[in-house]
Amino acid sequence: MSTAPAPEPRKPEPALIFDDPLDQQSSDDTDRGWGERPGTDGDSAADLKRFLDEKPPHHL
Repeated sequence: MSTAPAPEPRKPEPALIFDDPLDQQSSDDTDRGWGERPGTDGDSAADLKRFLDEKPPHHL
């Protein structure tokens, strides 16, 4: 008498999620990372450097 081979484990199928995607906050919905520079804690020299670096070319 022969035995049947053991069934291979199945991969779980991806579940469908019916939540509203607009209810979740994305990384773009926060102010984090928008124009922030690390290490500038009110240093006036750093502020001047940033101003000069970001000045448009028509303001020379």
